[in-house]
Amino acid sequence: MKERVAFVLGGGGSRGALQVGALRALLEYEIYPDMLVGTSAGAINATFLAMNGFSRQSISELESAWDDAAEGDLLPANYLWLTVRAVFNRARIYPTQRLRTFFVEHGVTPQMRFAELKGPQLIQVAADLKNYRPYLYGIDPEQSILEGLIASTALPPWLMPLEVQDHFLIDGGVISNLPVEAALTHGATRIYAFDLSDPSEIEVETQGFGAFYSKLVATIEERQIFLELALAEARRIPVHYLRLKAIPPVPIWDFSYTRELIAQGYQATHEFLDGLWRRERNSLQRWAVTMGDRLRSFRKLSMEQDHHNHSRDGNGF
Repeated sequence: MKERVAFVLGGGGSRGALQVGALRALLEYEIYPDMLVGTSAGAINATFLAMNGFSRQSISELESAWDDAAEGDLLPANYLWLTVRAVFNRARIYPTQRLRTFFVEHGVTPQMRFAELKGPQLIQVAADLKNYRPYLYGIDPEQSILEGLIASTALPPWLMPLEVQDHFLIDGGVISNLPVEAALTHGATRIYAFDLSDPSEIEVETQGFGAFYSKLVATIEERQIFLELALAEARRIPVHYLRLKAIPPVPIWDFSYTRELIAQGYQATHEFLDGLWRRERNSLQRWAVTMGDRLRSFRKLSMEQDHHNHSRDGNGF
C-alpha cells in the first residue's frame, strides 16, 4: 500500500498560531503531507497550505496571515455580551462577516472549489447538529472551500451556525476537535496530529457556570481525542501525536500573542521530531543488528549443510 501521510490539525482559536510553528518544523524535517485535515483554526491552516503548497514561502505567508489576524480582532473579547445578544436573538453578524472578509482577502474566494486544488487532499471538519455527526468538506470536489471554512469555524457566540440544505453546521470542535477519524476514513497510513486543547489551564475548583462549562467542554474534547486515537491504534495506523501548549495559557480569542505562539510551536515540534527521529534511528539500528545476526546464522547453517552433503558424497552415498 502506498503511504499517505496526513497532517491532522486541531481547533483552538488563536492558539492555531502554534501549528504554524509546528508546520515549519515539519518542513525542515522534510515531512510532507498527502492529506491535510483540519478543524476550526486547524482548518484555516490546512486550507492555506492546500491552496499555496507546503514550502518555506507558503509558511512565511501563513505567518503573515496570522499577524493580520492579530490586527483584525477576529474574535472580539466581549464574548459574554455577544452571548447575551444571541440568546435574545439580537446578535449582529459583524463578527461572522469580519472572518469571511479575512478569508477572502487571503485568497479563499467564494468561487473556489476543492477540484481546483492541485496539492494534498484537503478535508475541513464541521459538526452537523441536524444529523448528529461530523460533516466533511472536501469529499465532494464541487463543494465551496470558503463555505467549508466558514462552517468549520462557526463557533458561537462569535459565528452563528451555517444552514446548508439539510445540514445545520457549526464549528467542528463540537464533535471532533482533533479529526484523526476523518484522516483514517480517507486513507491515511501515517498521521501527524497537533492538538491545541489544553485542559490543564482550567482551574481544578469549579466555581460558577463559566468554570463548569469550561470543564464540561474540556472533558468532552479529551474523550473525543482518546477515542479517535484508540481507533487509529486498533487499525494499526501510527499516529505521531503532540499537544501544543501556549505558555502561559492564551484564551482562544486573544490573537496578541501570535508571534510568541509561532515560536513556541516551532520549538516544541522541533524537539518532538528530533526525539522521534532518534527513536526510529535506534529502532532501525536494532532491526539491522537482528537481521545481521539472522543472516550470519543462516550462512553458518548453510555452510554446515554444505559440509554435511559433501561428506555424504565422499562416502559414496
